Amino acid sequence: MSFVTFVSGRYLRTRQKRAFISLITALSVAGVAVGVMALIVVIAVMAGFEADLKSRIMGIRPHLVITQKEGALTDYDPIVEKVNSIQGIESTSPYIATQVVLRTANRAAGALLKGIVPTRGKAGIPGVDTGSLLPPTSAAKNTQAGSHTTPGIVLGKQLAASLGVIRGDSIHMITPRGMLSPAGHIPAMVRYKVIDLFESGMYEFDGALSFVTLDQAQKMLRMPASVTGIEIRLANLDRADRFQEKIQQIVGSSYNVENWKQINRNLFSALRLEKTVMFIILALIVLVAAFNIAGSLVMMVMEKRRDIAILKTMGATAKSIGQIFVVKGVTIGLAGTTLGTSAGLILCTLLERYAFIHLPADVYYITSLPVHLKTMDVFMIAFCAISICFAATLYPARQAAAIDPVEAIRHG
Repeated sequence: MSFVTFVSGRYLRTRQKRAFISLITALSVAGVAVGVMALIVVIAVMAGFEADLKSRIMGIRPHLVITQKEGALTDYDPIVEKVNSIQGIESTSPYIATQVVLRTANRAAGALLKGIVPTRGKAGIPGVDTGSLLPPTSAAKNTQAGSHTTPGIVLGKQLAASLGVIRGDSIHMITPRGMLSPAGHIPAMVRYKVIDLFESGMYEFDGALSFVTLDQAQKMLRMPASVTGIEIRLANLDRADRFQEKIQQIVGSSYNVENWKQINRNLFSALRLEKTVMFIILALIVLVAAFNIAGSLVMMVMEKRRDIAILKTMGATAKSIGQIFVVKGVTIGLAGTTLGTSAGLILCTLLERYAFIHLPADVYYITSLPVHLKTMDVFMIAFCAISICFAATLYPARQAAAIDPVEAIRHG
């Protein structure tokens, strides 16, 4: 055991003459522990919200989107074949997106219409088999729709509620692209049957989205050989940047390729900013505890002036004297960080397992706090807490190292 460690241990174990210093030391440990615990719990909950939100959004939105830089995308079949040949691509399909008006006998609502390629047994819409959009004759013979049955549409639950419709009801869709007549421009109006409802948990989607087949959307919008873009789903969402560069090289500079981070940049940028701000605010709790550590060390230096002078006369260097108080302060910070980390991990485990904090379902899209604890976040919080505590020891350590042994003994 080194000289510095031995003396620091003695100062930590022995009871100071002034009980006030011991109280400040205990409060410093408690302050660091509370700050670290709060940081771990809050960051874990915010990461849980972000992960849950990402899973809901990615459940209905594509991972990558290819669009034409000018106008609608026409030669999309060759592009789909080229992109599908890339290993790691889960699915590729063209789509059409436009604004429409849905109306019933008594109500009307604006909606975002999306024309998709339906596939039997593959859920491109949360909880809905997209193959149900196919007319019965097409589904049975796997041929293009030629029957006179009413085409189907899938609505979000909130959108259906605002229109007052359920499964099996009929609605009319009005699009701005209609036809010219002697009376002027007449918007197109098509009758659809509500075949299913979906619920993603996001009001932005459930209250605005509607789905029809791509053929129906092309026919209604009078764009038989063009689409809005091509949406791509990946087997690994985290590799979107790499696939974006590869696909951009394949399709060329006349097309835009965007990944899910760029498509939802505003939302996820706001979440990251909020997480950073909360980290800074809660780190102030640790900073206050660090000031307590500095205060207790300053008072200890004042109390131990005679001891420090004696140690210096016995051969202790100024550097070793300063290290004694650095080690003591860091030990206090390390104790608080360990207690806070343990308490934070336990609380996160309880929140994840028992979900004893309930959220109002009419306000939030979830009913309990989501917890997603990342190992890197825990290490970062612990590292920042110990670093702040270390910085708080530098001034008291410098004051102790600068004590003149002659003056300290004379006035001790």
